[in-house]
Amino acid sequence: MGMMTEFKEFALKGNVMDLAVGVIIGGAFGKIVDSLVGDIVMPIVGKIFGGLDFSNHFIPLAGQTATTLAEAKKAGAVLAYGNFITIALNFVILAFIIFQMVKVMNRLKREEPAPAPAAPAPTPEDVVLLREIRDSLKR
Repeated sequence: MGMMTEFKEFALKGNVMDLAVGVIIGGAFGKIVDSLVGDIVMPIVGKIFGGLDFSNHFIPLAGQTATTLAEAKKAGAVLAYGNFITIALNFVILAFIIFQMVKVMNRLKREEPAPAPAAPAPTPEDVVLLREIRDSLKR
């Protein structure tokens, strides 16, 4: 029963729950970015470059003559560099968005009012007396 108790304590710690929520939200956010890149950004990039569709750019490694990536993959190995470009663009956009989010969070943390500085402690009387003796000896 000791192991179950330890597991329960571990699973109910705040950090574990925060991590679980972060992973779930991150997965959903990743799907949004995939859709943004695949459905909005890449068609615009393709239109700018004359109808270029990165998803079907590949180099056949097994001598395939297929025109689409799916057909070429069925026939053998392919180097799907167009798919890699799309995924790399997903990563860059996701990293930029996360960077902006962290930047905003850091700014919000800095804007919290700092505690007022404490008044300096009064100088002890013996130190004041020793300073006066020192100053009188200098003369």
